Amino acid sequence: MSYKIIGDSCTDLPKHLKEDQHFKLVPLTLIVDQHTIVDDETYNQAEFLRLVKESPNSPKSACPSPQDYMREFEYDGEIFVVTLSSNLSGSYESAELAKRLYLEEHPDKKIEIIDSRSASVGQTLITLKIKEFMENGIPFEHAVEKIRAFRDSLKTKFVLETLDTLRKNGRLTGIQAIICSALNIKPIMAATPEGAICKLDQARGIVKALVSMAKAIEQDVLKPRERILGIAHCNNYERALFVKDEILKRVPFKDVFIVDSAGVTSMYANEGGIVVAY
Repeated sequence: MSYKIIGDSCTDLPKHLKEDQHFKLVPLTLIVDQHTIVDDETYNQAEFLRLVKESPNSPKSACPSPQDYMREFEYDGEIFVVTLSSNLSGSYESAELAKRLYLEEHPDKKIEIIDSRSASVGQTLITLKIKEFMENGIPFEHAVEKIRAFRDSLKTKFVLETLDTLRKNGRLTGIQAIICSALNIKPIMAATPEGAICKLDQARGIVKALVSMAKAIEQDVLKPRERILGIAHCNNYERALFVKDEILKRVPFKDVFIVDSAGVTSMYANEGGIVVAY
């Protein structure tokens, strides 16, 4: 079956999927002061994190244009697009506009745009499920229904090492950030069913926060033996391994993968941040 899975660059793919001919990532652009960074194979994580740390301003992102997506629609097969949550980025709306414009000239083309209502490895898990359905020969319309149901069952959680980005972009006051930093308080965050961000809990110290996240996963996961656990880390593989061990000793997931975060996830998670989805 001929199919193509397009993700925006917040989709943190393992190496083998980056090399899979069925997958294509469309980059967002990151902006730190006067610096513009394309979130593609040229992205330099260390340089980006340095720029973010040194800047008093919040980093920003610009979503792909409709034309960026439309170029990828020039393919003889079925198309699936998975985007960063529409509550966090305009990537979904851009992809939807691209679909409408493309279908005006190619009305028989099969294209589905999926708002992940998540980010990072949440998006990755959706792309993996699409690949599974396509390889099993599930018809396009039926696959779309099953993918949306899978998306609605996904859960995403994350723990931040630093609150600097939240402070810079106005989601946390300077006073709150100073207090949390002074007390070494780390928030445990999650995606809501609508794809917004909410705070679940907090803990003193990164280790306690990560253990609390593992316990929260143990409490709300459904049918873990049928699920894959995805873990993304921002420049801290050892921490990702710790999280993996803490979760797997509590929950028997079918499989697990770990990826280093690309640019968009790094912008949100900042250095040392951990994102999990299941």
